Amino acid sequence: MSAGPGVSAVSITPVVVRLKLSLLRNGLRQSAGRRAAFIASTVLVLLFAALQLLGLIALRGNEHATAVGVLLVAVLALGWTVMPLFFPSGDETLDPTRLVMLPLRPKPLVRALLAASLVGVGPLFTFCLLLGSVISVAHGTAAYVTAAVALVLALTVCVALARAVAAANIRLLSSRKGRDLAVLSGLVIAVGAQLVNFGAQRLGSAGGLSRLDPVTDVLRWIPPASAVGAVDSVSDGSYGAGIVQLALCAAALAGLLALWSRHLTRLMTSPDGSTLQAAEPAAKERGSSGLARLLPAGRTGTVMERSLRYVWRDPKTKAAWVTSLAIGLIVPVFNALQGTGSVYFACFAAGMLGIQMYNQFGQDTSAFWMVALTISSTRDAYVELRGRALALLLITLPYATLVTTVTTGLLGAWEKLPEVLGLSFALLGAMLATGAWSSARFPYSIPQEGYKNVAPGQAGLAWIAIFGGLISAALLASPVIALTIWLNVSADGGHWTWLLLPVGAGYGVLITLLGLRLAAPRTAGRLPEILAAVSKG
Repeated sequence: MSAGPGVSAVSITPVVVRLKLSLLRNGLRQSAGRRAAFIASTVLVLLFAALQLLGLIALRGNEHATAVGVLLVAVLALGWTVMPLFFPSGDETLDPTRLVMLPLRPKPLVRALLAASLVGVGPLFTFCLLLGSVISVAHGTAAYVTAAVALVLALTVCVALARAVAAANIRLLSSRKGRDLAVLSGLVIAVGAQLVNFGAQRLGSAGGLSRLDPVTDVLRWIPPASAVGAVDSVSDGSYGAGIVQLALCAAALAGLLALWSRHLTRLMTSPDGSTLQAAEPAAKERGSSGLARLLPAGRTGTVMERSLRYVWRDPKTKAAWVTSLAIGLIVPVFNALQGTGSVYFACFAAGMLGIQMYNQFGQDTSAFWMVALTISSTRDAYVELRGRALALLLITLPYATLVTTVTTGLLGAWEKLPEVLGLSFALLGAMLATGAWSSARFPYSIPQEGYKNVAPGQAGLAWIAIFGGLISAALLASPVIALTIWLNVSADGGHWTWLLLPVGAGYGVLITLLGLRLAAPRTAGRLPEILAAVSKG
């Protein structure tokens, strides 16, 4: 990485900033819809930022202003940290390897990219929230002077943090695993929303914002939240503490810039390892044989191994599974922690995972032709569907049991554990049965690129398969549901609710086998139609 005699930081920085503006401008020229979406989102973000700014200014003089400001800056820093991991394509300038052919030195390039990072809606939004945070705790001339320095330091630390994380993980973000992270970004947002909701409800109880004080006492010494802590310390007359907190923020900025520069040097001078072999063939064979040894012999084990590898390797399948696993745990457990839940919410885990049985052939895409070649009879179709169901049960059964046990434990309703487990197993069996049938009757393609999970023109098939299957599964599980209700409302039924565990498990097994038997002939007779449907993506 050498630079010519005419290359300097003064000349590089304006060029890179203009490059960032050109990328934004050219992106908006692609379509009117993209321009409209950008303008609408920008207006909403700026409106929200303005309201937050006014709200923070209104907190001046409030005893909890420091806690709110410090926590807000800490959350902002966390957002800047994870943003490059889950939205790597949101900013084309996050990938410095595109400049690898230019004669640029690390330090001028770091300064230029740092300046370009300050251009955009995200930095403007962050600036507004940081401005409101420092204003809410600033009192006196010295505090306002400190606030000006703290504002610049905090904003620069946030941007440098995002850049350092992106540079350190750029090889990952440009690989298949990076695309997996991007697909899982929706899950992170959903989980974060649940955590925010849970935290807000906890703060609304006794104690209110005073519960944040212990956390604030720690975060006010951690950059970039220490910048707001410095303003608050100077406002209280603790000039020494304020200087130390500003120094911590400046040290963090210097460390991030040095780390960023080192990663840039490595990226610009080392070969791309994405073309190298990830592992030796012998190691892969050993891993495959190790997994195969744990599964049944014959076609059943082969089908199970293939399905489990889809879960681990295919981005869309992995995203669907991780989302179901997370939401299946969040809904019952968070409601139990809030004291508003029911033990029957634990059945949500079995329901979310049972959905994975629907559209089993869609995850094969056009490669389904290889599966179709191995199915020559109804028996072959039955073994294929059975193997896929067993692979799903291998994950679902222990997970549903775990979620049910945790939920009943949090609610202190251990006597309800057998009946809830039985109900979960019956519901899961019904969903496996309807999922096998709908996979053969309403298959649809799952595009491998982009964020859509249904190919254009097949949305109706997806809605019919999922919601029709859910309604059918509820109807199939209705005998066990009715038995559960009857035992709970009858006078002496409470002593016999433990029978729901073997009854529900046995019913789930029977209904699953019946569903597989009914779906097998339809699968064997519709192989060309299934292949055509799943190959449109």
